[in-house]
Amino acid sequence: MKQTAGAPPLIVLVDDEPQLLFSCATILRRAGLSNLHTINDGQTLFPFLAEHLPALIVLDLTMPHVAGLDLLNRVTAEYPQVPVIVMTATTELDTAVECMKQGAFDYLVKPVEQSRYLSSVKRALELNSLRQMNLSLKESLLAGKSPNKSAFAEIITQSTAMKAIFSYLEVVAVSSQPILITGETGVGKELFSNAVHALSRRTGEFVAVNVAGLDDVVFSDTLFGHKKGAYTGADQAREGMIAKAGGGTLFLDEIGDLNTASQVKLLRLLQEGEYYPLGSDVARRSDARIIVATNQELSATMTEGRFRKDLYFRLCAHQITIPPLRERKDDLPLLFEHFVNEAASSLSMERPSFSSELFDCLKEYAFPGNVREFKAMVHDAVAQNKNGVPMLESMRKKTGFKPSPRQTDNSEGETNRFLEHKQYRFPTLKEAEEELITEALRRSGGSQGPAAALLGITRQALNQRLTRKKADSN
Repeated sequence: MKQTAGAPPLIVLVDDEPQLLFSCATILRRAGLSNLHTINDGQTLFPFLAEHLPALIVLDLTMPHVAGLDLLNRVTAEYPQVPVIVMTATTELDTAVECMKQGAFDYLVKPVEQSRYLSSVKRALELNSLRQMNLSLKESLLAGKSPNKSAFAEIITQSTAMKAIFSYLEVVAVSSQPILITGETGVGKELFSNAVHALSRRTGEFVAVNVAGLDDVVFSDTLFGHKKGAYTGADQAREGMIAKAGGGTLFLDEIGDLNTASQVKLLRLLQEGEYYPLGSDVARRSDARIIVATNQELSATMTEGRFRKDLYFRLCAHQITIPPLRERKDDLPLLFEHFVNEAASSLSMERPSFSSELFDCLKEYAFPGNVREFKAMVHDAVAQNKNGVPMLESMRKKTGFKPSPRQTDNSEGETNRFLEHKQYRFPTLKEAEEELITEALRRSGGSQGPAAALLGITRQALNQRLTRKKADSN
């Protein structure tokens, strides 16, 4: 039996004292842990476990009918993946040692201080969450499962490194822990955040906030909102973005630029799940999942004292780094095809033709602005093509690409290179077609769309020729 992915963690409280069960449950509910089940008779624990697998069991040792230590031994034997916190009035050291030997996660002596109790529960839940993610990741890798295509549909790639990131995010998406996304400007960090939200099965909204340049007051007002009269001009109360993202995902972009005072407030939100609207002294709870992104090296900003280490370690419970476009040049043909079609559609024009040299031009360029820059380049080139400027000329200007004399002279050079291995006879039409298709696919990195454009035919027509060729060779 597995725990339900995306559901709040189920906590089972086992104690024969109704008043203690009530107070322990109340403490957890106030801390935002509402998926609770209380049991006042240890004999009913295992029938319940046969139907429901919890994320944590808090167990009393001294109960009638069945001893708590016997329950602990059986739970750790039959459900070793479920952490058990023993909470009892028994103070004997030997009993505590025996419980830890039998696999208890923690041993708490009644009466337990509230902060100690909550700290133990949260650590146990984090451990359980990590175990579940490790299991899911292992199963995904062993099964060779492909990433969820619909969730990542907006990210155009055939890169192995990118697909590995997809698989990892699919596993951690259901976790409530923060995700830190790093990568250069323009690599698509918000697209990845949207994909995580889609995979998380959260029912709330995806809310994005760019925190760069916000001072502490504006940051607090934007995220946490304010009470009426909190400051001059606050004529009515306003909820912040964190409330809007309730039950969903809050994406904070450019987190490396957040000022120190705001970092403290964000840290409290992550640690306690609480925040204070401006002008209020009553804490509000948040169940929004936090995803942050930055194009900075946070290790460097921590060394300089501009970013808190405790906040960093909270944020990087899960972390990915998106590779820049220059490290995945095989994606250029796919992205080019997508952006050309997108631009042509937005301009209500036919897809423009382009020279084969265009891909030589793109492969030499470093793309400092990554995918965002590439999209703007292609859209502008398509727009200029509508006004009579060839796409190759437009791309050369943008990339600074200067062709070699051999590349400039296409009139005979291409033909000679095409025919140089046919010295002894002229090729047949079928041979020439196969040679052209092979060359077009080579220049477009194996992508059929750009290859078809080079050949002056539709993608469907090229696919039919390739299918026919494969059938003839069998």
